[in-house]
Amino acid sequence: MNLPNILTVLRMILIIPFVILMQSQSPAALLWALIIFAAASFTDLLDGKIARKYNLVTNFGKLMDPLADKLLVMSAMLLFIERRWAPAFVVVIILSREFLVTSVRLLAAKEGTVIPADKWGKAKTVVQMIWIIATMVWFYVEGSSIADGVLGLDAAFWGYGSIIVLMWLSVILTLISGFNYIVKAKDFIFKP
Repeated sequence: MNLPNILTVLRMILIIPFVILMQSQSPAALLWALIIFAAASFTDLLDGKIARKYNLVTNFGKLMDPLADKLLVMSAMLLFIERRWAPAFVVVIILSREFLVTSVRLLAAKEGTVIPADKWGKAKTVVQMIWIIATMVWFYVEGSSIADGVLGLDAAFWGYGSIIVLMWLSVILTLISGFNYIVKAKDFIFKP
């Protein structure tokens, strides 16, 4: 197993402490969950760069890297519903796209073809991770003593407003990337 694949597996392993910490209501646990999520997100950037630079791209990586991203992002979004940080319908839209794309990938893999993520899928994942990190930072600052005297009305408006914009941008990119993926994989979907 090469380094990029090890980083992909590490990203999946980091989901466990992330979820455990997100179950706590303490600001310290939220801060640690944020750090773990950010570190796991960074491994996504790192594994791809290393794989391409040193020609370590494998079928395992092409299949498991996007799956690891989906598991990480979806675990955060499901926890956001529980904490009332995101509406359920937004997460359902995103989750539906992920199941659809993963199903198509599995169909293609069964035929011996690995369909890697494209630029739309990568952009979608980056924006989702930024939205998740920004949301966690916002609620950490809002729920800790740091917020006392730091967040004025304008900062609160723009901070929360930015989270909403990132959320909707995530939804839009999810829909675009999902549609693009279906078009690219139409031979596997509509095969008789």
